[in-house]
Amino acid sequence: MNRTADRDWNLGPAGTLLLPLVGMNAVPDTIRPLYPFAPHYLDVGGPRMHYVDVGTGQPVIMLHGNPTWSFYYRDLIKALSDDHRVIAPDHIGCGLSDKPRRYPYRLATHIDNLERLIDHLGLEEVTLAVHDWGGAIGLGWAARHPQRVRRFIVFNTAAFFGRMPWRIRVCRWPIFGPLAVRGANMFVKGALWTACRKRSRMTPQVRAGYLLPYDSYAHRIAVLRFVQDIPVRPSQASYGEVQAIGAALPRFQDRPMILLWGMRDFCFDERFLAGWIERFPEAEVHRFPDAGHYVVEDAGDEIVPLVRAFLNRTSCG
Repeated sequence: MNRTADRDWNLGPAGTLLLPLVGMNAVPDTIRPLYPFAPHYLDVGGPRMHYVDVGTGQPVIMLHGNPTWSFYYRDLIKALSDDHRVIAPDHIGCGLSDKPRRYPYRLATHIDNLERLIDHLGLEEVTLAVHDWGGAIGLGWAARHPQRVRRFIVFNTAAFFGRMPWRIRVCRWPIFGPLAVRGANMFVKGALWTACRKRSRMTPQVRAGYLLPYDSYAHRIAVLRFVQDIPVRPSQASYGEVQAIGAALPRFQDRPMILLWGMRDFCFDERFLAGWIERFPEAEVHRFPDAGHYVVEDAGDEIVPLVRAFLNRTSCG
């Protein structure tokens, strides 16, 4: 890596090297109408976590996956913030959050960061909306604080073990993985073609929004670390964490849950949906035959009224 970039890094607690913040000033004018939210930041022990916090009412926390960021939920945030308080953080290394070079990018750390944010905001009776890695992170927090969770909105994700597609496995290979994911940005760019099935949704502005935070080798470190952290063997760092999260799921069978699933997802396919239904047989289920992994992108017009109706029907007010 070019050593001249070192002069632009911030030095955080315990010598943590932080890459420069991508702040609101870095959001181009063409994207601001799509993502018009004021930035908020929380120090999570060195790096600063960016989050959206809009609206008032019962809190809905929207947790993104890899390689997206809170931009993924932009339309749902706008739709629900009329009568709910909507919080959408960017995990460390993602979106507008700091992107440290040396950092424990592990599932447990992401759960810790979410815990800091929720405690900082003093949130109770929380609704969790989760997608991709947001499932394990959100349900990981829920397992620690079951009394603070009201209900779940679940999009193409998992909080238990499942198969890993070959196109993700190869991104874990030594040498090839860093070159493909961080060097060529194949993971982010590839997702724009494979995760969203409706090409009309991927306008130049929307594509630019997804690409915005991951504009350099240095800024794509978390994209690679998320892929490397997928546990497949007990010896791996996050295996025990996923095992514990999966074991905790039965305690939430009495909480309202809505499953909104893109059926053309190459990663979280129908087998994962079946896993959720098996664990939560009373869940409300909606399948979108023509939607892919980015189901909120593909089927947003249908999803918004369904989520609104679910929240109204299960209101704790």
